[in-house]
Amino acid sequence: MVQLSPRQIFVNLPVSDLKRSMAFFTRLGFEFNPKFTNEQGACMVVNEQAYVMLLATAFFETFTRKRVCDTREGTEAINAFSVGSRAEVDNVYQKALACGGQAALDAQDHGFMYSRAFYDLDGHHWEVLWFDPAAAS
Repeated sequence: MVQLSPRQIFVNLPVSDLKRSMAFFTRLGFEFNPKFTNEQGACMVVNEQAYVMLLATAFFETFTRKRVCDTREGTEAINAFSVGSRAEVDNVYQKALACGGQAALDAQDHGFMYSRAFYDLDGHHWEVLWFDPAAAS
């Protein structure tokens, strides 16, 4: 069997005010890698294999030939991250709303999985979810 090296994922999102977006996600419990953060972009650490690059819109536009999605009118993606418990889902969701985020959907409770969704300050769609590891087996 071929041994694959671990892959990392980098989600890149345009933001209208980088410092404001960094403050928003810091209040939700995320940290930023200072080695990959400057006035044009910030590397938000999800874990050792996943990162979100918050990029000033003008800088983001240099990486694509297409028009940047107006998130007030459409959804370009649903970005999801897991947490350790149902209570933490609610806690992160409430923090997001308290920091200026907007509710996206009603809570989804499937017994083995629970999630809440919000829009960040730039209208990007985020989902916070808890998954019961015992239900996966």
